[in-house]
Amino acid sequence: MDLSSPAVVNRIRDRYDLKPSKSLGQNFITDGNIVSKIVDGAGITEEDLVIEIGPGIGVLTSVLAERAAFVAAVELDKRLIPVLEETLMEYSNVRVINADILKTDLHRLVRTCREEGLFTGKVRVIGNLPYYITTPIIMKLLEEQVPADSITVMMQKEVADRIRSAPGSRTYGAISVAVQYYCRVEKVTDVPKEAFIPRPKVASTVLNLEPLEEKIEVADEKMFLRCVKAGFAQRRKTLLNSLSAGGGMDKDRVRKILEAAGIDPGRRAETLTVEEFGRIANGISNEQD
Repeated sequence: MDLSSPAVVNRIRDRYDLKPSKSLGQNFITDGNIVSKIVDGAGITEEDLVIEIGPGIGVLTSVLAERAAFVAAVELDKRLIPVLEETLMEYSNVRVINADILKTDLHRLVRTCREEGLFTGKVRVIGNLPYYITTPIIMKLLEEQVPADSITVMMQKEVADRIRSAPGSRTYGAISVAVQYYCRVEKVTDVPKEAFIPRPKVASTVLNLEPLEEKIEVADEKMFLRCVKAGFAQRRKTLLNSLSAGGGMDKDRVRKILEAAGIDPGRRAETLTVEEFGRIANGISNEQD
């Protein structure tokens, strides 16, 4: 069964009276070339565990099962469970988990799969992320330090562009700094609207996030992320104003911290590198000790 065929996808939808949920951001991919690019971009081997976020009707899952040692597919929509039981019935190395990825203990999932001897290689997280919760999912994976060797995810192109942005660009923001603090970011491929059923209103992009072996040194990661969020909360304001407003500190204190970090208080957040945000966060942490 060629699950990437639009005709097959439509037959499955008709058989199960399956109407994609707008509230869950469901769009089923129907382009085999894009699926191959995603799998290749993730660098999967036959020893690896793949955690797939949102398998849908199993289009990507079936290809992952042919490439990986084991696939744990986490699907929120219970209507899709019987569909996946049919479309993936020939694969003995797939486990479908009806759960919310945001509430799933991925550390435990990885540990259980390893203890059961289901894989001996690396851990790869792959998914076509619902547009409305792309950022929460990515930040869960990064902040919880899920033991993944790579995270390959499809998302709205606009969000992908923000994540990849460099300091000084119009799209550079809090998500850019946060993701680049944790990962090396690489673009895998763009995905046109025509590659889905139903067709979304926007184009998509697949990114590969590879966790850095050595991140910049920060005394307190939560403080670092708070500084980033505060800095961009009012991005047209200077750092002096945005950090004092968002961090609840008086301006004299903020000025001293910025100057000690070698940063002009008159600069704006969009001009700062990840390393500079780290120096600011460390300055605040040191003062609080």
